[in-house]
Amino acid sequence: MTEQITALVTGANRGLGRQFAAELVSRGAKVYAAARRPETIDLPGVVPIQLDITDPASVRAAAAIAGDVTVLVNNAGVSTQADLLTGPIEDIRLEMETHYFGTLNVIREFVPVIEKNGGGSILDVLSVLSWYHAPAFGAYSAAKAAGWAMTDALRTELAPRGITVSALHVGFMDTDMASFVPDDQKISPAVVAKQAVDGLLSGQAEILADDLSRNVKAGLATANS
Repeated sequence: MTEQITALVTGANRGLGRQFAAELVSRGAKVYAAARRPETIDLPGVVPIQLDITDPASVRAAAAIAGDVTVLVNNAGVSTQADLLTGPIEDIRLEMETHYFGTLNVIREFVPVIEKNGGGSILDVLSVLSWYHAPAFGAYSAAKAAGWAMTDALRTELAPRGITVSALHVGFMDTDMASFVPDDQKISPAVVAKQAVDGLLSGQAEILADDLSRNVKAGLATANS
């Protein structure tokens, strides 16, 4: 199945995005590795492409170039560590512009591409903080919660058009974004990427990549019972 896949991965120059691109390449997929600065992409076997998900013109240009895409991985993100009461409002806006509006921009441009190519899949990289809203990460939590709602709504809307939509939830990974977290509390992004691609290709609605995400999700069910 994978040899027929053409994927675009946002934020593919480092961290989890780079691992997504590497995992898909290892399975025989053609991969557009997207980043604001494509010259920073050093992964062999990918097609670097410029993409700033917060810039609609950049998103349109990427969709015009990558017209053969059947799989979209929305990985690009930012973490300002802003809280909602005292954090700079510009940081809070940046979180929402990136994780919600930016991701939605990409989806809106690439849905017609995927549909034209016979259907496919979309993976939205979310977080355990989609559900667990820590005050210290208020801006990030709010943006990821909005992303979760968007993903759920789009899953239902896109199913009749032959496009499956999956959500990845994970806690802390061993990436630059979580450099402040002790190593024993982080999971390898390569492990997460493999799990996520497996789940994406099998049509899983939600992929829970670590024990923290699984425990928090189970706690939600208990809290609502």
